Amino acid sequence: MFELLLKANSRTRARATPASATGATPRSGPPPPETPVRRWRDPAPARGGIAGTGDDLNEHVVTQSLGVRRPATSVIAECLRVQATVRKNTAVQRFFGVSPLGRDAEPWYVGALGELEVARRLATLGPGWYVLHSVPVGTGASDLDHVVIGPAGVFTINTKHHRGQHVWVGAKRVLVNGQRTDHLRNAAYEAKRTSKLLSVAARMLVDVTPVVAIVGARRMTVRERPYDVALLHDHQLVGWLQRHPVTLTPAQVQHLAAVAAQPAAWKRMPETDVVDHAAFDRLHAAIGRARRRRKGWMVSVVAAVVAAIPVAFLSLWSAVMGALLAR
Repeated sequence: MFELLLKANSRTRARATPASATGATPRSGPPPPETPVRRWRDPAPARGGIAGTGDDLNEHVVTQSLGVRRPATSVIAECLRVQATVRKNTAVQRFFGVSPLGRDAEPWYVGALGELEVARRLATLGPGWYVLHSVPVGTGASDLDHVVIGPAGVFTINTKHHRGQHVWVGAKRVLVNGQRTDHLRNAAYEAKRTSKLLSVAARMLVDVTPVVAIVGARRMTVRERPYDVALLHDHQLVGWLQRHPVTLTPAQVQHLAAVAAQPAAWKRMPETDVVDHAAFDRLHAAIGRARRRRKGWMVSVVAAVVAAIPVAFLSLWSAVMGALLAR
């Protein structure tokens, strides 16, 4: 979501949005289940490499760890901020299944769904792997969708949700429905930036592999593989990562994971704003209800038309036969 967050850089920082501001109809009954998120265990730091004692580092990681940050936090915050300006649907609009999602909030909503899906995939990596989500970087509004640290090395994953679209991949460019994108350039920049920041924070050279994860594409045509960026379907991610050769020892993995979990490693102060993930869940549920209602209306209309055809045919047949017999 690198491009979207850059566009929002000049806007007011995202704040927690109350449920009433989303335009979503409150969900009755128990709250919807949360998206599965990989539980983070703060790794014990490897000896050396970081100033301070091990106890000091563990305390810092526990109190300010990015490891507990939920997937898509940044885009959800922006989605709710934009959605808060949208008027609530009227009773008539809800009856006919008009979506409560505002047009300006839709790109953020779609982006959040993509990041949540990739996070669900990454949660199956297994022991020895650490995953950070929605990592804020620097003093601006940019973030990294996912940072993966494991035996195969360090990876930055940029999620792109191209629902129902055709993705064409070449050695130096990616087209979506024929339109040129900056996917490869942005992914390479994120990896290079991550390498510099983690190398300084960990006091060791950290190579980072950039990855673009495509979610929801109707078709993906790979003419040539990009030279320096891995571009994959989201369902290919876990297998691709696990098949990579081992480049880091368990101690190095733990050391890098402990460093990466600290906001200071990313030149960022700890986040103080609270993102209302429950409000996003309610918005998602309201959008789903509206979609199902629209489908119900479509089915009803089609059924009514189909049912009316025999009646109309019989009426026409009776009229024709009556006219013929009257002669």
